[in-house]
Amino acid sequence: MHPLVDISWWRLSACGLCLIFAVAVSLRMKLGIERTLTIASIRGPLQLFAVGYALSAIFAVRNPLLVIALLLIMLSVAARTGAGRLSRPLPHIAPLLGVSLACGTAISLVVMTTLVVPTEPWYDPQYLIPFGGMLLGNSMNAASLAGERFQEELRARRLHIETLLCVGFSGPDSVHEMFARSLRASMIPTLNAFMVAGIVQLPGMMTGQILAGVDPLMAVKYQVLIFFLLLTSVMTTSWMFLSFLRSHYFTPTHQFRSDLL
Repeated sequence: MHPLVDISWWRLSACGLCLIFAVAVSLRMKLGIERTLTIASIRGPLQLFAVGYALSAIFAVRNPLLVIALLLIMLSVAARTGAGRLSRPLPHIAPLLGVSLACGTAISLVVMTTLVVPTEPWYDPQYLIPFGGMLLGNSMNAASLAGERFQEELRARRLHIETLLCVGFSGPDSVHEMFARSLRASMIPTLNAFMVAGIVQLPGMMTGQILAGVDPLMAVKYQVLIFFLLLTSVMTTSWMFLSFLRSHYFTPTHQFRSDLL
């Protein structure tokens, strides 16, 4: 296999042609997202390069406190971003999403570092940070999707919920179908990616490793690992977050708080 080709700065700047095309389409179709596209195209690379320099320092020092601190920062940003995507924000929901993300990600990382890839030391940033980032990002998107879907279901079927409560159903039982549909919806992107892996697309982690010169079969093993870790993390995070959301919409006496909708 050939070594990874370095990309010069001026060649990298040629990616700006993609931005010009996207802005042109937005202007032509009157989408009104030209400013957002431009800001994202500047902000994204700056953030990535900043993280790149930070990771270089962390990899060199290999200090567990720095690794944990970076993961906590990533967790905090993910929780705030995910909670902000809900169409009906709720008080104190970001910390609850943070707890859900922490639990889902921690379970997967513990399985990885103890059973599958027993790293030495356990906080090896080369493994913990990239895997933690992938798990947090995908779990955040899944939880946001689940929460948004759940709120839409509650709004659309509030009368149905009230009826079930009147005939003796508990709060959780009255919204069980909506809860299940929302949880199922949160799993669709991960399941779709797993179903078409290797046929429709080569997943990101596998592609990156192959470009770096890793043996394709080794890259496949790591991609399979991340898929199974994602299934666990996404399911755990979405289920916990939906449980927290559900508790917000019912009083201790199982009265439906439709005012929050």
